[in-house]
Amino acid sequence: MVWRMTTVPPRPKQLDSPMLPKIFKYVGKAQVWVYRRTGGRIGGKWRIGAGFRKPVPTLLLEHRGRKSGAVYTTPLLYLADGADTVIVASQGGLPKDPQWYRNLRADPEAHIQIGRNRIAVRAITADPAQRARLWPLLVDLYADFDTYQAWTEREIPVVILRPTAAQS
Repeated sequence: MVWRMTTVPPRPKQLDSPMLPKIFKYVGKAQVWVYRRTGGRIGGKWRIGAGFRKPVPTLLLEHRGRKSGAVYTTPLLYLADGADTVIVASQGGLPKDPQWYRNLRADPEAHIQIGRNRIAVRAITADPAQRARLWPLLVDLYADFDTYQAWTEREIPVVILRPTAAQS
């Protein structure tokens, strides 16, 4: 039997470039625009990183800004878990939680769009037992989540989006 040590490479310094958030903002807006116009046929699968060989389903999360009150839409990878939808606040392993996660903590009522379906949801941060069950499924879905967790000291939040009665 051969044992192999697997190590996670250090977080690339290029990811700390001040240009990246600006690029991600505009690429995200373009993805939202295309996703909405094609009902997710284009932009509905993530094909970057671990998603290159194993594309990952993508949804649109509509959430309210905790300070501005404005509605924002963020494309995110997701896992279907029964009636629930699960997302990960990884932000590529950055030290801080993403804005959309902080917004959901302040106002957990949101909407998701999967394909052409728009669903009202309530966001719940997974408790330790839920996270322990979901994390291996999420890593199986998108292996880079494990790398992102290794790159940061924070525990990356797992968010359960539970459908609410009010659908629109």
